[in-house]
Amino acid sequence: MEKIANGIWKMSVGIPEMHTPVSMRESSIHKAALDKLDCSGRAPFSDHDILMKTTPRGVYIELPLKATEHIYGFGLQLHRTDHTGRKKVIRVNSDPVADTGDSHAPVPFYVSTAGYGVFVDTARYATFYCGTNLRKGDSEDKKHENKAIGTSEIELYGYQETEGDRSVVVDVPTAQGIDVYLFEGPTLVEAVQRYNLFSGGGCLPPMWGLGMWYRAYSAAKREDVMRLAEGFRKDNMPVDVFGFEPGWQTKAYSCSFVWDEGRFPQHEDMLNKLYQMDYRVNLWEHVFVHPSSPMYKRLIPHSGDYEVWEGLVPDLSIPDAKKIFAEHHLKEFVEKGIAGFKLDECDSSDYVHSNWSFPDTTMFPSGMDGEQMHNQIGTLYQSAIQAPFEEVGRRTLSQVRASGALAAPFPFVLYSDLYDHKVFIRGVVNAGFSGLLWSPEVRQATSPEDLIRRIQTAVFSPMALLNCWRIPNPPWMQVDRELNIRGVFHENVEEIRGICRNLFEIRMSLIPYLYASYAKYNQDGLPPFRALVMDYPDDPNTYSIDDAYMMGNDILVAPIITGTTERNVYLPVGEWRCFWTGKAYTGGQTYPFAPGLEKIPVFVKEGTLLPLAKPLQNISDDAVFDVTVIRFGETPKETYLYEDDGKSFEYRDGSYNWIKLSWNGSLQIERNGNYQGITYRITGCEIR
Repeated sequence: MEKIANGIWKMSVGIPEMHTPVSMRESSIHKAALDKLDCSGRAPFSDHDILMKTTPRGVYIELPLKATEHIYGFGLQLHRTDHTGRKKVIRVNSDPVADTGDSHAPVPFYVSTAGYGVFVDTARYATFYCGTNLRKGDSEDKKHENKAIGTSEIELYGYQETEGDRSVVVDVPTAQGIDVYLFEGPTLVEAVQRYNLFSGGGCLPPMWGLGMWYRAYSAAKREDVMRLAEGFRKDNMPVDVFGFEPGWQTKAYSCSFVWDEGRFPQHEDMLNKLYQMDYRVNLWEHVFVHPSSPMYKRLIPHSGDYEVWEGLVPDLSIPDAKKIFAEHHLKEFVEKGIAGFKLDECDSSDYVHSNWSFPDTTMFPSGMDGEQMHNQIGTLYQSAIQAPFEEVGRRTLSQVRASGALAAPFPFVLYSDLYDHKVFIRGVVNAGFSGLLWSPEVRQATSPEDLIRRIQTAVFSPMALLNCWRIPNPPWMQVDRELNIRGVFHENVEEIRGICRNLFEIRMSLIPYLYASYAKYNQDGLPPFRALVMDYPDDPNTYSIDDAYMMGNDILVAPIITGTTERNVYLPVGEWRCFWTGKAYTGGQTYPFAPGLEKIPVFVKEGTLLPLAKPLQNISDDAVFDVTVIRFGETPKETYLYEDDGKSFEYRDGSYNWIKLSWNGSLQIERNGNYQGITYRITGCEIR
């Protein structure tokens, strides 16, 4: 067992494959931050506790699992939070129809409530048996009670928990060697922090990326875009990012990566008008390159031996391929002001009629096969798109449909075309275990109530996004698609728009708090959105909660699903205050809440100084926030705001401040750091 950093160990067997997440990584281990975390100096297991061997079918790994442990992680898992007693196959797929492990972002990493993490460095479809089986003979001495004969499938085959100490068995096909990394805690959340810092630290998005996002109608033309953009400003609807869907290109499915001047004549003039209104522009695309693309001929020798949608699949692990792809984006888009991209359909699909996949047998010039490329293409794609922003020294926050291991440094938020609201909430809960961010985007709604409930979840999530690609008019005007297209609007448009505007403004008020949470993610590896069990691993009541989560260190969010007016919320041990009213609640209990249509249950830890900004319509490059500090309780603890220029990479060289806010009968403000600008004006303090 080899110690490679503070609290991180590696074990190896055989000869690892050439292409693994670690071998292809581009971010360095954040060792300085790891050194700041408490460490016992002992690995979670000894060499003798772990069995690793090569077999004719691949690599076999067996790790201990105590009876009291619960396991989380494996990337973006949308069907379950606690994976104890389950089998997970780490395979990228856009349609995870069952609780099998298929995911937009599968990650061969898990963490335990015992306070450790395990990362298996493979791009294969590895299978994890999370305490599903006992060894031969382990049940011989158990007491076996006689049971009635089952008369239904659930009685015959119902889930039985495997009791006692067990093991996690990992099956890695094809590989004839593997590296396994162990992450010390001592708590679950610290193990996650170590994994994120091992990945290179969490991303720090530009400030505007934390504002409101709106994606326009897929069939929109220039005049439609300008009508929407001007309408938002006229109606005082805060919107920072304006997204274009596939119609901006001459060819999509596969992509030309060239503007369609027929639909968008003088497109650079249009973009300049959007920039003048302080919009950031995001462009939809996918990785498959159409024969009409300027990149096509140069990418032929650097692509896999199968096409997708009549387009090349570039091998972006090859430096020349990445350079061609990145330079086109740099010259044609990023240097012309484009702020980010929406990377679609890099997640593969087995279930739809238009299969955006390539065979697992595909061979790529780097030597990767299709199986490995499926699990890696999302992170390779993100790296290629990030490169031009690094070149111009400007941060992005973008979207992506697939990701994977060691992705925490990439400024991309996952999304999906699946559309169950409860599943979307579970995505927010689960993503934080694996260095991922997830957007419960608002794509459609069955009613104004459904629209509002979904926007509420989005506002309290990593990316506040309305993806209105199916409708030409804003959803608060009409949620029914056919009526929206025909221009038939709700009679109470003003009322619905007012509720939506208020929610947008709540998001804008939270920007300073969110930005500080992302800064901690960047510097300390602490996920800005995370499951309750991460903060309260000693409270078994949090182990299965998949419909509430922490937003930063001090806010607990419990969204409400359409069709319900009341929900139960478990508040962990401690004292809590209602975000809206300041009413006090004692933790360790479950409470029913019925906040009405315009609010959802949101709680703040007792003793919090919460910085809330006066909502801006958008976050310009020179934005300054007027911040009021809300005091929850009589004896609040200190809190911090993070301050930099909000857009460049100068923070990497130390150009930032931490602003300490404390209470000693009055609000105390202390700025520390090297950043010379001012992002926040602290205007006062109020008690709630």
